[in-house]
Amino acid sequence: MPIRGFRFLALLGAIAAVALAAPAAASAGSAHVAALQVAMSGLGLYPHPVDGITGPWTQQAVRTFQAQHGLTVDGVAGPQTRAALGKRGKPKLGKRPMHIGQRGWDVAALQFLLHERGFEPRGFDGGFGPNTQQAVRSFQTAAHVAVDGVAGPATISALRGKQTVTATPIGPVRFFQPAPGPVGDGFGFIPPGRWHTGLDFPVPKGTPIHAGGVGVVSFAGLNTGGYGNLVVVSHRLGFESWYAHMSVIAASAGQRVVGGQTIGYVGSTGRSTGPHLHFEVRHFGTPVDPTPYLLGYRAAAGARPDARTRKRGGGRKRRARSCRPNADARGRAADPLTARLDRCP
Repeated sequence: MPIRGFRFLALLGAIAAVALAAPAAASAGSAHVAALQVAMSGLGLYPHPVDGITGPWTQQAVRTFQAQHGLTVDGVAGPQTRAALGKRGKPKLGKRPMHIGQRGWDVAALQFLLHERGFEPRGFDGGFGPNTQQAVRSFQTAAHVAVDGVAGPATISALRGKQTVTATPIGPVRFFQPAPGPVGDGFGFIPPGRWHTGLDFPVPKGTPIHAGGVGVVSFAGLNTGGYGNLVVVSHRLGFESWYAHMSVIAASAGQRVVGGQTIGYVGSTGRSTGPHLHFEVRHFGTPVDPTPYLLGYRAAAGARPDARTRKRGGGRKRRARSCRPNADARGRAADPLTARLDRCP
């Protein structure tokens, strides 16, 4: 999100702190926020993973930096704070073609964009080295732009464009499709320009939801950040699968599951405009496009919910009348970690 948007987020910091109950609402990271986190990390003020999602840790790092440099301490990375960062705070992404040997804010943002598409620069440090160059070349090949290892306007446009270009996953991790039928909203930018962090399966309420693969349920309950009834399954190699908006949860934290096992039933809890499954794949906490990882649909025998495992979303649900059905009704803001009721997907 634009750095100027931090001011609105800072006003609601207290809400964000409350909403950090695990697991927090997901939102795909912002390259600009990631660049800020890289800058703060380089100064020893942000000892946390770079995820592109602003929150209390990011804001505290900014406040500490501002206090150290005699700036207004508001946790907002505005023009004065960016200027005080020196070379770490400039130039903006897209201001120059990036090539090997360069450093800066834009390189850190580039590295995060490549990572989100599955083209690993092998770390976020704001330095354009051989690993970043190779990631750029791999992306250029997949995006059908000139392969020169230089991140110029065409490459940046493709990285930020609405057409999702992702790498073929490396390694043996695959997921069964968790619900039958075609995909509604896909991963990436969807009209009117919102970043969507997963795949939506618009199927009727009560349709069984199946685990994508072998793993352990790390969360099963009501998420107050917009996901409604949510199940998160942890898999090997740093992967997680998220299943949101359930009407009924049929799994519990700590439970081992296999691919195709029923873990819940489709609903419209949380910020949703109609019954559907919102399915995410995350790699070390960052949402990635599930499409290259998907195998076919598979339903295996699994326990159906009973009185001990049923969990239904409580409270009155507000429905966005002007939104089309079977979609997420969540705004772009990642922090505060609450959903927007006044914006359609």
